[in-house]
Amino acid sequence: METYTLRPRPDARPDRRYRIDYAGELNGAQYEAATALEGSVLVIAGAGSGKTRTLVYRVARLVESGVSPGQILLLTFTRKAAEEMLRRAAALVGASCERVGGGTFHSFANVVLRRTARHVGLEPNFTILDRSDSEDVVNLLRSRAGLDRKDRRFPRKSAILEILSMAVNRAKPVADVLTESYAHLADHLEDLERLGLEYGRYKREKNLVDYDDLLVLLRDLLRDHPEVAAQLSRTYRFIMVDEYQDTNPLQAEIVRTLAATHPNVMAVGDDSQSIYSFRGATFRNIMDFPKAFPDTRIIKLEENYRSTQPILDLANAIIDQAAEKHTKVLRTRRADGPPPLLAQCNDEQAQSRFVCQRILELREEGVPLDEMAVLFRSSFHSFDLELELQRADVPFVKRGGFKFIETAHVKDVLAHLRIIANPRDAVSWHRVLLLLEHVGPRTADDIFTHVAPAADVESAAERLAGYPRRGAYTKELGRLAALLGEIAPDPLPPGEKVAKVVGFYAPMLRHLHPEDFPKREKDLEHFATIAGRYRSLASLLADMALEPPTDSVGDVLAADVEEGLLTLSTIHSAKGLEWNTVFVIWLVDGRFPSYQNLHDGEEIEEERRLLYVAVTRAKEHLYLSYPIDIYDRSSGMVLGQPSRFLADLPDGVLAGLQVVDEVGFR
Repeated sequence: METYTLRPRPDARPDRRYRIDYAGELNGAQYEAATALEGSVLVIAGAGSGKTRTLVYRVARLVESGVSPGQILLLTFTRKAAEEMLRRAAALVGASCERVGGGTFHSFANVVLRRTARHVGLEPNFTILDRSDSEDVVNLLRSRAGLDRKDRRFPRKSAILEILSMAVNRAKPVADVLTESYAHLADHLEDLERLGLEYGRYKREKNLVDYDDLLVLLRDLLRDHPEVAAQLSRTYRFIMVDEYQDTNPLQAEIVRTLAATHPNVMAVGDDSQSIYSFRGATFRNIMDFPKAFPDTRIIKLEENYRSTQPILDLANAIIDQAAEKHTKVLRTRRADGPPPLLAQCNDEQAQSRFVCQRILELREEGVPLDEMAVLFRSSFHSFDLELELQRADVPFVKRGGFKFIETAHVKDVLAHLRIIANPRDAVSWHRVLLLLEHVGPRTADDIFTHVAPAADVESAAERLAGYPRRGAYTKELGRLAALLGEIAPDPLPPGEKVAKVVGFYAPMLRHLHPEDFPKREKDLEHFATIAGRYRSLASLLADMALEPPTDSVGDVLAADVEEGLLTLSTIHSAKGLEWNTVFVIWLVDGRFPSYQNLHDGEEIEEERRLLYVAVTRAKEHLYLSYPIDIYDRSSGMVLGQPSRFLADLPDGVLAGLQVVDEVGFR
């Protein structure tokens, strides 16, 4: 269809007066972005640079410039983000902003597909499956295919769905997803591919779509029906995409196609905060935006409103070493502040004690607990710290992973140890017995009744081995009895007891959790390391029995409930958040970056960006720490060097701190 362009009226005044003083409300770069209305624009928004404010004022500027709100499309990654931006825009220029097309990619796809369902083989009343519904469908098909037999260790429904979803979001075959992320499930490739086909067929027959289908079908609609793409493009003449560094290939393709009849696309994001490749996001989208949209105007928001300049100097130095980037230099008017500190600790326990002690000192100096956070690359990195915080009665909440003693596999290992400490512990006996193949609740109860009269662990092990009823479980009972007899003697150190239990439990772990056992094994290796620091099993179990602080901190003495909680978080779960004080722990080469990624250039670069995200969460105080002489069981390596991301930094951006014990401390 041809277009017809209306010329400005002869009396139109080029110096249109706006109600909002944009130049007064925004800094120079924000003003440039908010008033760049025509053409393709890439806004590189550094951490804490007022990205949301800029988007809000651009919506307001478009509306004040005479653009109908219905011609504006604002795509975000959460509905809450879109609603908040449009609410703020409406407060500036009126309720008409509520007519702006705003929401997530998925909600936008749903709206479009309801109107055009038959173009993609659906009826308009299609049902959207949520995650739980999708897992139930996969489980049904898994059962129909005979993949739920007990003699086969086939992945569970959640893992199957995760793999199929990754394939869609990464735009890769299932085989590639297994190779990259689930190598231990490679033997199941054919069955997983067949399940994927059956899952697709089932949804089509029942007029169902899942979250991934919404994006796939919208992409297919726009690609295969140019007239629909053109109509949508004429409807939405101004497109804005927030957090563009987090888009996947599907989403980038959708954005390109929506701009079929015009170049008016503004992408806002920060390539230095692209850290979600495991979800399918690709760093290439934001780097290649100028190629996808020729004549792109690049605007950089570099003034930071969060952190002090010493913190930003470190962040700039870390990301300056990136192999590929849209170069930017963060700056702030808050020039003064304490320098970031790199604390060298003799071991993991010293690192935990340092963090805990410094948190309590800062609290006494007036920094509330809820204004402090401890960040780490992987969830298990905080296990020892959690125990130290418990001892000090410091209440905390953990984001991005279970607390240490809440994990099923750690509880399973602890149950074996508790039997050693107390042979009459019925709860632990039942937990351990139910791990054995062919042992159900009634059999477990009968076995416990048989061993209960034993006076000590050695006697209990003998009675277990001599359990009179014979069955498929008899051999398993013999193995368990042998283990209990082996780890019962007091002289055996707790670390060795744990290591032997972990060795016994490993085959069960693989059977119980076939989809993610490598990650759980890593947790247990770390547990064995922690146990090695204890002199007695009783002291280990006493620390483990302490209920870790949770959101309900009614009887915690160290802090008022009103004061809030300390945050422990993986860095991935901390993106977008900020605290007065941030600790980043385990900055030892081999853990951050992980030794598993040392030979993968793209993974190394993503881990560098991960550290950049962690550092830019801090407003006033920033502490980095690493333990030395750490033996990594899985790799057989001794780790002791600070992260390579901290090497070759300019002088003065990172001060050193040696953590030492007080003389006579034991």
